[in-house]
Amino acid sequence: MAGAALSGLGGLSPSLAAGGNYDFGDTLVINNLGGIGNPNLRLQPSDTPAGPVGSSYEHLDERALADLVASGTSAINVTLGHVAGPAEPFEYTVAEIAGWNRIIEQHADKLLKVLRAEDIIEARRSGRTGVIFGFQNTTMLGADTSRVAIFSGLGVRIIQLTYNDGNHVGAGSMVPENSGLTDFGREVVAALNDARVLVDLSHSGEQTCLDAIAASRGPICISHTGCRALSDLPRNKTDTELRALAERGGVAGIYFMPFLKADSFPDAQDVIRHIGHAINICGEDHVGIGTDGGTTAIDDMPAYHAAIDAEIVARRAAGISARGEKPGVVPFIPDLQGPGQFRQLADMMAAAGQPTRIIEKVLGQNFLRLQREIWGA
Repeated sequence: MAGAALSGLGGLSPSLAAGGNYDFGDTLVINNLGGIGNPNLRLQPSDTPAGPVGSSYEHLDERALADLVASGTSAINVTLGHVAGPAEPFEYTVAEIAGWNRIIEQHADKLLKVLRAEDIIEARRSGRTGVIFGFQNTTMLGADTSRVAIFSGLGVRIIQLTYNDGNHVGAGSMVPENSGLTDFGREVVAALNDARVLVDLSHSGEQTCLDAIAASRGPICISHTGCRALSDLPRNKTDTELRALAERGGVAGIYFMPFLKADSFPDAQDVIRHIGHAINICGEDHVGIGTDGGTTAIDDMPAYHAAIDAEIVARRAAGISARGEKPGVVPFIPDLQGPGQFRQLADMMAAAGQPTRIIEKVLGQNFLRLQREIWGA
């Protein structure tokens, strides 16, 4: 699978280069949930040139694009559309799709819209990054499952059933009752299967997750999560959920987020621990990465801490925060950021004893296999 997928790219990279460092080479990197933007722009005045205020590409600039390419990211699932807030979900989401289409057209030398798995390989061959359109909620569907086909036709390839709170489909991770998938939710899962859209169960409550895995006719993903056995926080997945995912052929992406440690101050070694645990539970063919972040490093950490503290207050007031978000904690791993993060991760996995075969699978091959199965070659 790996050799065939990377034919024309030089094949798999050697396991270890001289000196013991992983030779990143032509390694395929698929970040199954991340962002394309310069987080430093949020610290600048509001009239800083960027995308429309409130959009998912608000802080996208040339530095962010250059860092993305330098990181070796072959494809990235970007969150667009309505997640929470007062905007009309359907209209806002359609506008976001149009906005991202324009961004990709304007930067065709660096970005390529992904509609099928082969587009990821083409992006890698041409030195670009494939952009996968994904949702982190289903509010834009309203009560109409036919909208799944509309969004699929517009190029959306991954749809997450819930955010942290509940919706018409099911319960998010912060819903105390841990209620499961609704009847409408089962209709949505069936519609996603019909449209060959990858079902994403990140942020879902445990029962909603298990119900959706059982209801889906094909494998699903958990694009960005951690392991509840290592950090007992609602945003992480239990071993039961992870096993069920793997048994149906799905893939779980481990994130670079504060939820990796219960006291919310994780470091890069915690990412390695969660990847290792997920491999032990799921098997080496069912673990990937979904960092939930970008590839541009923070220049002024104290100022960024202040900005994030204010955002956490706003998220709590809106009722969309998750346990583990707290002042003093940033939504990334401070010692695993910037365009070198995936090379660093590969080095650390090799140092932890993971063979090349598994490193290659986790960094991209496992998600490529799943995406090929759902979207077609």
